[in-house]
Amino acid sequence: MVDVIWRGHACFELRGRSVVIVIDPFRGIGLPEPVAKADIVLCSHSHADHNNADPVKKRSGHVLEGFTGSRKIGDVSVVGIASFHDDVEGDRRGKNSIYVFSLDDVRFCHLGDLGHDLSSNDVDDIGKIEVLFVPVGGFFTIGSSLATSVSEKLNPKITIPMHYRMPGMSPRFNALSTVDDFIKGKANVKKVEGPLLTVTKDEMPKETTIVVLSLN
Repeated sequence: MVDVIWRGHACFELRGRSVVIVIDPFRGIGLPEPVAKADIVLCSHSHADHNNADPVKKRSGHVLEGFTGSRKIGDVSVVGIASFHDDVEGDRRGKNSIYVFSLDDVRFCHLGDLGHDLSSNDVDDIGKIEVLFVPVGGFFTIGSSLATSVSEKLNPKITIPMHYRMPGMSPRFNALSTVDDFIKGKANVKKVEGPLLTVTKDEMPKETTIVVLSLN
């Protein structure tokens, strides 16, 4: 069993039986900065809205920033897959790491600030996953249309949209679309009143379900 807690933007805290993982902790975006005690912190790249490890990690915690390759930390094997923050091979916004890992038998993929479509090799490298965190706001990342296509390629059991415009964010994020643009017209959408979703390997939906978490 894993508690998935959305901290806003692209930041999630995943609490397993014995390991806590935080992905893309932020600062300076207008929302309260996340605070946790993570064993592992994964930062997809160096931008401040995805890289604020100190407030969320244990003193003995491990931090991976822009990591590519494979690394085992305790019982968790983390795979970092090279990608780009834009659709011009990083010339505009730099590189991005996609992270794939299993926690309590549930396999997760966090796409970070992905800015382009996934190639067939990317899809193969990511492999079979149960839970996908996908940016949907556009402008800085892929938008709703490409996020839909990427999700269909990866075919997770649960898709959780992230990195979209929401109340309380700094004006520089006004260019992002809201999550409504992504879920409009889609079936199997579940809106959760709160930031928490508990997932288990044995209780996954039969068809891909989009789960929209809330900070309220």
